[in-house]
Amino acid sequence: MYLVPIAWLYVALMMAVAEATNPIGTVFGALVTFVFYGLAPAALSLYLIGTPGRRRAAKAREAAQLARQRAAAAPAASNEPDAGGQAATDVVAPVREKA
Repeated sequence: MYLVPIAWLYVALMMAVAEATNPIGTVFGALVTFVFYGLAPAALSLYLIGTPGRRRAAKAREAAQLARQRAAAAPAASNEPDAGGQAATDVVAPVREKA
């Protein structure tokens, strides 16, 4: 995955060296060449390539956090009746008879 950006940075570095050692070129021009032809495209491409991995990691973090919250909120299993900690209610709501 990193082979292409490393090769691109190498090419951009060689372009910057050629710019700096050229009789008409300047060191500032070499720096600008390296930043705009090398670092910026490499950083952008690595960021875009890494997006699916970051998305998967975020979903995994959210799933783990949700599982922890559910485990903390779930009552302990028991063989006792109504040991769930919930208030006892009627299963079927009472129906009023019309008079």
